[in-house]
Formats: sequence, C-alpha cells, structure tokens
Amino acid sequence: MKTAHSLSTGIAAAVCATTLLASAAFAEPKYKADVPQSLITPDKVQTEMLGELDFTDGMPSEATVRKTYDFIDLSRAVDAFLNGIPATSIYAMLEGLKQAGAKPGDLVLWEKLYDARSLLLTPQTTTPYAFAEINVKDEPAIVEVPAGRLVGAVDDAFFRWVTDLGVTGPNQGKGGKYVFVGPDYKGQLPDGYRVVKTPTYRNWMFLRALVQDGDLEAATLGLRTQFRIYPLSKLNNPPKGRVVNASGAKINTIHANDYDYWAELNAVVQYEPADAFNPEIVGQFAAIGIKKGKPFAPDDRMKKILTEGVAIGNATARSITFRPRYESAYFYPGKRQWYSCFTGGSHEFMNNGERVLDDRIMFHYYATAITPAMAKPAVGTGSVYAIGAHDSEGNYLDGGKTYKVTLPGPVPAKDFWSFMVYDNQTRSVLETDQKTGGLDSNNPSVKANADGSYTMWFGPQAPKGHEGNWIQTMPVKGYNVLLRLYGPLEPWFDKTWKPGDFELVE
Repeated sequence: MKTAHSLSTGIAAAVCATTLLASAAFAEPKYKADVPQSLITPDKVQTEMLGELDFTDGMPSEATVRKTYDFIDLSRAVDAFLNGIPATSIYAMLEGLKQAGAKPGDLVLWEKLYDARSLLLTPQTTTPYAFAEINVKDEPAIVEVPAGRLVGAVDDAFFRWVTDLGVTGPNQGKGGKYVFVGPDYKGQLPDGYRVVKTPTYRNWMFLRALVQDGDLEAATLGLRTQFRIYPLSKLNNPPKGRVVNASGAKINTIHANDYDYWAELNAVVQYEPADAFNPEIVGQFAAIGIKKGKPFAPDDRMKKILTEGVAIGNATARSITFRPRYESAYFYPGKRQWYSCFTGGSHEFMNNGERVLDDRIMFHYYATAITPAMAKPAVGTGSVYAIGAHDSEGNYLDGGKTYKVTLPGPVPAKDFWSFMVYDNQTRSVLETDQKTGGLDSNNPSVKANADGSYTMWFGPQAPKGHEGNWIQTMPVKGYNVLLRLYGPLEPWFDKTWKPGDFELVE
C-alpha cells in the first residue's frame, strides 16, 4: 500500500510534467519574425456599418462571414448599377425606338421636333433629332449619310464613342458611305466605303439637323430621302430607307431605377460578345449573378440584396448628378452654380491617367450621346453644356417660384444658344403647356436687353412684359436646366464670359 507521502510525491511529479509540457507548447519558436501589430486581426473588431466582427486567432466567425458576404454582395450590386448605366441606357434607348414602330436600320425622326411626350434623357426640342440602331451581329451594315448641316455620332452598346457623323465627322458634312463592322466579321469589305469597326453588335446612331430660317422641311429633307441603313449582303440591290416619324410618340427610352434594371443589364450581357466590355466591370456583373450564357436566377437572399443595391445606386447617382461634391465639376467655383460632367474635357472621362468615375456616372445618368465634339469642342465648333440645378444660394430650383437668368452680351455662340428645362425624376423634358420645354436664340420671341445681354425668365406664369423670354415651370415639380452654346467661342473657353445664376424673383 502506498503511503500518503509517496502519493503526494506522484501528484507533484504529474503537475510538474504537465507544466513542463505546457511551457514547451507555448515556448517562443526558434524562427520568430517581428510581426507588426498592424498585421494582427483582434478577436473583436467594432465597425460602424457592420457592427461587431468576431474572430478566433484571425479566423472569422460564422456570423462575421455572413455579414461580410452580405456587405460585399451589396457593394458589388451598387457598383454594378453605377457602372452598368452606360449599357442599360443604350439598351433602353434602342428598345424605346421599337416602341415607336422601328426596327434595326430604320430612321426614327422627330420631324416636327421633340416634346415631353417622348421620354429621353435631356433632349433638345428646337432642332430635329434622328436616331437609328446599327446592328452588326449577323453581318456588316452599310450606312449612307446625306450631305448637309447634320451633327451626330455613333455609340456602341456600352455608350462608347465609335465615330462622328455629319459636320463633325470625317467627311465634314459632305455626306458619305460607311460600312460598320462587328468584332466577329472576317470576310471581304467593299471598296469606296469608310470602314468603321465597333466592339459590340448593337450601336446607336444619333443625328441632329441644324435648322436655318425655321425651315424644318429643308433641314430634314436629306434624312427623309437619302439616309439609309442596310446589310452588306444587299449592297448590289439596296433597299429604300425607311423613316419612322416619332413627333408626339409616347415612348420610353430611359433605363429603370428599380429591380427591373437588372433584367435590362442582363439582356445586354447575354446579347453582346463576352469580351465586349471591360473585364473588371464584367466581373462585377458576374459577381451578382449576371453571367454570359447563364440564366439570371437570384435566390431570395440575392433578390433582397439586389433590390437594396439598386435603391442605393440610384440615390448615389442622383447625389452625384444633382449635388456634385468636387470643385472640379463647377465652371466657376465659388462664383456660379453652373457645372458639367466633362470636367477633364474627355469623352472617355479621363483626366491625367484616371477615369473620373463620378463624371461618367453623372453623364450617363443625366444625358446621352458621347462624342469628342461634346466633351472638348474646338473654338467655333460643336457644342458645350452647363447644368443648372440650383439657384444663386445653392437651393434646388422650385417650379412654383419665379427666377431670372441673365446672359451677358455678346453671348459667345457662333450658331445659337438655348435653355432647356428637365424633370428631375425622368431627366426628360418637363411636362408643361409649353411644347418646346425651353427657348433658343433662334426663336423670334426672344429679345435682347438694350446692352446686348439676354434675361430669361423661369416660372409657372409669364412675367408681364417678358412673355417672349419666358420658360414655363410647374408649381408641384422641381426641375433642372441645361444651357447649351452651339459653336462656342473663345470667351466661353477662357471663362471671361460668365452666365448669371438663377436669381429668385418671388
């Protein structure tokens, strides 16, 4: 029988052995780095957005994994909305032309000018527009453009500039024959045609006919009688061009701002070549379930996240568009409220090696038609655009109040200038009793002040004595305005000329 002493000795030995083993297990390793504290993930991390995140020696808990995956899926959904706007905007535009009764290759012409009945991002109502889809999926397309005072371009399915047409195009308004070639075509092309290559199947063409002496018939004659688009296979027996008149048509060419947006984006991804867009952006789309050749079928969790993503994305686009936070967006920082989405003067939104993401978002959420002639025109050519969404105090414009804006004389526009008023919701022409939704300097009702300046009035009622210079607004609607100068002159570029702000009258 063991004695009490021997039992105590055994217990002490066991404890000693256990202690030695524990010490050995936690002993400093032979090969030890000087690990900066900045590399270490604590067991508890508190965040404002996701709350507490839990870890065990750097390994995330199941709750933390769920939080982070929800967050990354939501953030990618927001980015996919913002970065996909160029694609969905073109898609909505081309689908909207179908609502007018047009097929690819048909010319959709607002022959009696545009008005608020057609929904289109920030259109001009005082010159005739003409749109068409140039589809090169099956084969190249021949495009015959008449000579004349036409200004326009072609943009691809991601709203990237392909070529100019008309006065700013390679033929400088002399007309010409083009063959548009898609990314897959390997066959022969005809001689005598200007070859234009595009990375996407669907392409949007827009032309604006410049009107002289108010003669709409003369301005659109070439478009109505000579313009045509047809497949290369019909080169030897070309069909007559088909014109669809769209003035007064109630159509929608603007992308959705709710869950339907994802169906529009998916339609673009499925139709276009897999390598048509930037792989990084395509990766964002794929990360939320929009993948080339795969059905878009989000589960309930992902539907909820995508619904949230489009809501946050829409709010973000509206913040960027109507309350720019960067001084670079403003033409006259601290002096005027007018701003632009071409801060770097680039139709690709490039500035010193960076793509200015907010500029791209603002432009495509607010407007259409990408071309260098808009982003950085030469003196006396093209057009420039200034957005007015605030009064002189920085408040949003109120359709129930009266404002005046003064353009100092002479206004630096070789051709003409215009004001157009747009609905904040649709970014299309504000619905009023005034068909034009704006005025330009070609309108005989617009009168200059004695000193050569122009004062324009905005409000629900025409101010007495200024009826000819009045643009109607609606009491229950906010609005924003585009000031356009066509053929801008040097005082615009060197900023020695400054348009006045919206001054509240009552």
